[in-house]
Amino acid sequence: MDYFNEKLGLNIPAHIAVILDGNGRWAKKRHMPRTYGHKVGSQVVEDMLYIVDEYGVKYFTVYAFSTENWKRSEEEVSILMSILRLYLKDCVKKSMKNNVKCRVIGKREGLSKDIIESIEVLEETTKNNTGLNFTIAINYGGRDEITRAVKKIASQIEEGTLCALDITEQTINDNLDTCELPDPDLLIRTSGEERLSNYLPWQLAYTEFYFTDTLWPDFNEEELIKAFEKYNKRERRFGGV
Repeated sequence: MDYFNEKLGLNIPAHIAVILDGNGRWAKKRHMPRTYGHKVGSQVVEDMLYIVDEYGVKYFTVYAFSTENWKRSEEEVSILMSILRLYLKDCVKKSMKNNVKCRVIGKREGLSKDIIESIEVLEETTKNNTGLNFTIAINYGGRDEITRAVKKIASQIEEGTLCALDITEQTINDNLDTCELPDPDLLIRTSGEERLSNYLPWQLAYTEFYFTDTLWPDFNEEELIKAFEKYNKRERRFGGV
């Protein structure tokens, strides 16, 4: 459910999903290595957590590392993993200070043992927080998520705890990584690209999309308000008239 912000005079989407695109291009424009852009981009995520919380957003979900990102150079992947390591550990302290509940979605297989342990510590430590719900997609791919959900459902059928004829949309939803989350109301993708890139394909069925040429490291409160303004011009009918 949208939250009306009197200061802005706008309805604020309850759940925002973001594709953090353009970090590498931002760094290249400044004659810096792509990885520098990722470091700056991670700080922008921190800044946005405070901002969206102030405006009344309840859920904030970001695409940090996709199942396809393993195709990047070994050096870039290694540095990205190092940034994630530091971010996950730092996130525990900041989340507890700001009452943020954190989740990580995506396939744990393929991640190093220490990163998995950091994810588990982050989720366990913040699970009782009652403020902003922050979800990080790491080693996440929408098709992979749906495939894993189908396997879970197939196992339930084999075990005799579920009948195939009883499978509904809710059954599938309950077996996704995002089963505890409402579907996003607004998707923001930065850097001018206009595609989903295997991000939350099931969950974004009726989400409003906002694409901007702004590169993620340059995304700020002013850019967020522009997204809110566009969102408020949309009429959400969810297939109705």
